[in-house]
Amino acid sequence: MRMSIIAAAALLAGCATTPTGLPPVSVTATGETRPVGTVNEDAADDPAIWRNAADPAQSLIVATDKKAGLYVYGLDGEIHSFTDAGAVNNVDLVTLDDGTVFVAASDRIDPVNSHISTFTLDTGSGELTPLGRIPSGAGEGYGFCMSQHGSLSALAVIKDGTLREYRIANVTPGETPRAELVREMSVPSQPEGCVFDERDGTLYVGEEVGGIWRFRDGETTGELVAPIDNQYLVADVEGLAIAPAGVDGGYLIASSQGDNAYAVFRLPDMTPLGRFAIGAGTFGAAEETDGIALNTASFGPDYPAGLFIAQDGVNPPDAQNFKLVSWAQVLAAMGLR
Repeated sequence: MRMSIIAAAALLAGCATTPTGLPPVSVTATGETRPVGTVNEDAADDPAIWRNAADPAQSLIVATDKKAGLYVYGLDGEIHSFTDAGAVNNVDLVTLDDGTVFVAASDRIDPVNSHISTFTLDTGSGELTPLGRIPSGAGEGYGFCMSQHGSLSALAVIKDGTLREYRIANVTPGETPRAELVREMSVPSQPEGCVFDERDGTLYVGEEVGGIWRFRDGETTGELVAPIDNQYLVADVEGLAIAPAGVDGGYLIASSQGDNAYAVFRLPDMTPLGRFAIGAGTFGAAEETDGIALNTASFGPDYPAGLFIAQDGVNPPDAQNFKLVSWAQVLAAMGLR
């Protein structure tokens, strides 16, 4: 949900101001993708990163145009392919033991019954090959993330607050993967962003107007670990990403969409450490961000300590796109390591 729309409604109702959190430090984008094809609409939404370990500069980004399908971009922002997958909202990918890059996305084509759309990624050509749509229960599909902690699993985040985790098997060319429901959870209102901590299976979910929830591996009851406070988080809470360090340390990053910033929390205790924003530089600023992605391995000289990607909801005169930021720049700006 776009806070600009909510803010406009509030102003019409007589509200003079909208919340603004603590001042963020500023960083700038090192690159950006070509705009998505859907113009004059809220369309770009969520990115996922595939890192080419042999040649990090040849890594790929899979990202959604939630009105039309999936783009595959290079780190130069150029389009490698577009797949007409319809209304896919959030996307994630994993590399399986046999080297297969498995891509899956929340499918909103049927607003009454959610699905997970599945693909494989040809990392040489940048082409996606559809595998099939997996039913993921009643309700409108919305957020999505995957994990390989223990076994391959996928979280279907439903717009009404339901969270369903499925164990995924049989990722085979030409066949729809099998899915087994392993747990069902919920948050009080509409969620979207989610991320698993691969080290121990902990799941973090963003309830857009509530805050960030944590679910321990296998548990069905969560705890609100970072509520909307109009300091670090200004509604909506959107994309989530993890920068792991050691056994359980590192950072959780959250898109504070309501004031165009990104909050950083220390793991495992979720202590808030500060905020950053992507300001205008060689490329434009990033505003009203939905999905984010982060990989802290090196992607070459432009991204020596990792790559952070943020959806840019305001990108005039073009349609929405995705901004690429050096994680080293974020760490330096925030005084972190």
